Amino acid sequence: MQHVHHTDFTILDESDEFIVVDKPAPLQIHPGSLHGAPTLWHGLKALLAYELANGGQVSIINRLDRETSGTVLVAKTQAAARRYGIAMQEHQIHKTYQAIVHGWPDWQSLELDAPILRQGEVAPSAIWVRQTVHPAGAPCRTCFRVLRRVQHPLAGPLALVEARPVTGRMHQIRVHLSHLGHPILGDKIYGLDERCYLEFIQTGWTPALQARLHFSRQALHSQKLEVNCPGLVHQWSSALPPEMLAWLTP
Repeated sequence: MQHVHHTDFTILDESDEFIVVDKPAPLQIHPGSLHGAPTLWHGLKALLAYELANGGQVSIINRLDRETSGTVLVAKTQAAARRYGIAMQEHQIHKTYQAIVHGWPDWQSLELDAPILRQGEVAPSAIWVRQTVHPAGAPCRTCFRVLRRVQHPLAGPLALVEARPVTGRMHQIRVHLSHLGHPILGDKIYGLDERCYLEFIQTGWTPALQARLHFSRQALHSQKLEVNCPGLVHQWSSALPPEMLAWLTP
């Protein structure tokens, strides 16, 4: 299938009911404020203006963090939005991510069951949204597999890891990898130092942050989306973006 580039994102597939896009980082999905930077939602509204004028809608089904790239499913009608929403609840939508992490895991594959809650509920954290593994948290499970190990001249040992979340908690993959001692390259909250996040909020990306984090975004990519629900059985995938691939070919 031909991939069509549209402003900042790539259209992977489209039908009367859905559109699937490959979202780059650091494009935000939803507007945070009235006068914020352009978002995926703005771009889709412009792209689907005709459908919207005729009773359609833009409903983003699987949301990605601003700094996570990859495959996003968007419903174009109210009926489709409802159906995919139910499919999410019924675990009929499966997501596969790829992450570049610090260090070489001493396992080849691993299934991690580790409950998660907001860190502020159990311990001080300067970052309100920060999640942490804690026995009192909500059940949380991710399946991991190491795909490649490389030695990088700047960042040291790095591994490309496949992550398949079984549950859908906030920041789940990032928290679980950090908990395993293999934080994601460039992760400002769950990486080697959470103060990087606070600094970034104040100063933006700087040479000082570059020296500590190496990478201006978190190296996490939504690589594959599989839908298996009534009326739609399909899977879409998007390749690792060049800025992530560059870390694997030192």
